[in-house]
Amino acid sequence: MPFGQTSFDKLRLIRSPNIGPVTYRRLIARFGSAKQALDALPDLVIGGGETKAILANPAMIEREMTAIAALRARYIFMDDADYPELLSHIDNAPPVITVRGEIGLLGRPTVAMVGARNASAGACRFARTLAFELGQAGISVVSGLARGIDTAAHIGSIDSGTVAVIAGGIDVVYPPENQDLQNAIAERGLLIAEQPPATEPRARHFPYRNRIIAGLALGTVVIEAAPKSGSLITARLAAESGREVMAIPGSPLDPRSHGCNQLIREGATLVQNAADISELIQPIDAQMVRRPSGKVPPTFPVSEETGAERQSVINLMGMTYVSVDELVRQSGCNQSLVQMVLLEMELAGKLERGAGGKVRLAA
Repeated sequence: MPFGQTSFDKLRLIRSPNIGPVTYRRLIARFGSAKQALDALPDLVIGGGETKAILANPAMIEREMTAIAALRARYIFMDDADYPELLSHIDNAPPVITVRGEIGLLGRPTVAMVGARNASAGACRFARTLAFELGQAGISVVSGLARGIDTAAHIGSIDSGTVAVIAGGIDVVYPPENQDLQNAIAERGLLIAEQPPATEPRARHFPYRNRIIAGLALGTVVIEAAPKSGSLITARLAAESGREVMAIPGSPLDPRSHGCNQLIREGATLVQNAADISELIQPIDAQMVRRPSGKVPPTFPVSEETGAERQSVINLMGMTYVSVDELVRQSGCNQSLVQMVLLEMELAGKLERGAGGKVRLAA
């Protein structure tokens, strides 16, 4: 086993169905270790109304770990000392990331650069120059290795150290034309992936990637973006995590500039060069960035709920998201009991979590 039994147990828990970032943290807080959480899952799932727990196949986990070792990549779990500090502050920080390259790049001040895939030649040229100047100032540039602005940002900062967060597995190249660039980043910068190796990127993976990009950086700069683009999602996630949001203004005649101009109108800081960005992020200390609002308590007390109490919690839930505090208030049950019911329901696939820790019945 390439990474040891403890890492194996953690990865098996993470890869099991219905185990998201919040659920993983709650299970570890409740049971103390991944091994004990795995042992407890069958009873928890039965408590949620299902008859059998489905766990990740041990052989599948073994194959994944062997593949990661062969790729000269490694796992960083959220309780490891070198897990990125800023990333750990977001509400739904990934329990594990796969990395190839120089993790020390995240020890420097980090800025995310995102923008349009169909960016203009002028915007790409500007992004390359901006990324180069940020690198020369000792700032790591993180982006998503997509076409357009992402690619330009990585090329501009390749010599100083660039960080690419990819939507698929660590060994999957997307888009295909970035094969050489992705290889260069693995050798001279840092590649990060949340999905297992050999995972082809799907539409649902990109929002997950975007939250990592925003979570790694002190601030996010947007260069050309349509009003409903993924770049604006990254900017919103950055703002929700207490990070600086910056935008390059553009012509109102170019639809690719409408998103940036909208951000500025809504309060993002207008920036025009690397000096502007450096000045904005300098006062931001990693320890001062907002911690997750839904922090998991160090202990998760056991509560013996009655069938009536359990049903009272379930009856309050519907297809509209509701806060845990509201469930506690309306049900009259204590918080540990409500949290246990929600945990059991989620493990049984009957509950979905949304922003801010709110929950609803699964569709």
